[in-house]
Amino acid sequence: MFDQLFARFPNYHIAVLGDAMLDTYWWGNTERISPEAPVPVVALNSKEYRIGGAGNVALNLLALGAKVSMHTVIGQDEDGILLEQIMRDKGIGTAGVWLHPDRVTTNKIRVISRSQHLLRLDHEVSADIEQAIEQQFFRRMIDSFEQHKPDVLILEDYNKGVLTESLIASIVDYCRQHQIITTVDPKRANFFAYKGVDIFKPNLKEAREALNLLDKSVSLASMRNIHQKLHEKLQHAISLVTLSEHGVFYESSNDSEILPAHIRNIADVSGAGDTVIAVASLVYAATRDVKLMAEIANLAGGIVCEEVGTAAIDASKLLAECNSLLKEAAYS
Repeated sequence: MFDQLFARFPNYHIAVLGDAMLDTYWWGNTERISPEAPVPVVALNSKEYRIGGAGNVALNLLALGAKVSMHTVIGQDEDGILLEQIMRDKGIGTAGVWLHPDRVTTNKIRVISRSQHLLRLDHEVSADIEQAIEQQFFRRMIDSFEQHKPDVLILEDYNKGVLTESLIASIVDYCRQHQIITTVDPKRANFFAYKGVDIFKPNLKEAREALNLLDKSVSLASMRNIHQKLHEKLQHAISLVTLSEHGVFYESSNDSEILPAHIRNIADVSGAGDTVIAVASLVYAATRDVKLMAEIANLAGGIVCEEVGTAAIDASKLLAECNSLLKEAAYS
């Protein structure tokens, strides 16, 4: 059953809208403390550039075989040119990537020694895109969608300025009218702007803070309360809440459950949310099965946490775990 499902993934076109960024990794060795300050001296031996933010969602979709188009506004600068080139080289559709002279491309530089994350430097401007840019960007998106209609639009928000309240409202309304599934990985600034989407995927911390909840329990009752409060504000169809070491919670109109996490050797949680929203969106597009979506996304999020740094899901490993761990479930 899972082999057949994964074989269908290349039939789907997923559009990703949001804050793409460049992830830079400086790898080196640390042997001594600086005589100038009580900090380690890192002797750099390599640099690596990866696609981050919303781009990492696109990479996860590509790893599963889907057709992917990116829609974002980045800087017309050295980092932006490099980022667009890497996307193109990876196979991401970049017709919706707008290099604009008034923006700065977000670059997160991580310094790593012996698998230890020592320092991160962020170069970015996170102010909202200006209204004139937003309007042009929206028109460019609609032109693209009318030429190549996606099955799903993933809105990937990192609060870096691409997703504004008015842009969110406009694109969600368009997708609703044209039967395009909308899924969301939110951040705090626009948390309640995603009204009427199909799948809303915050993590538990984000949901509690947005709703001003003091209850720290992770029970089915407390999670259903979170869904109810979110639904009152968003009128969305499905909640998918990641619970860190507790797994994931989902609720739709007729079902809810906490799916426990599987035992892992956790190396780095960076990018796990990107993987979860990518896998959930694609599985839901292919099956419309909410529990199956949550089960496979739960596995995928755990798998990528075993890698250092942001990493796309290994499709063969995910398929093997689906066949091994989920084959006794009701879907088989």
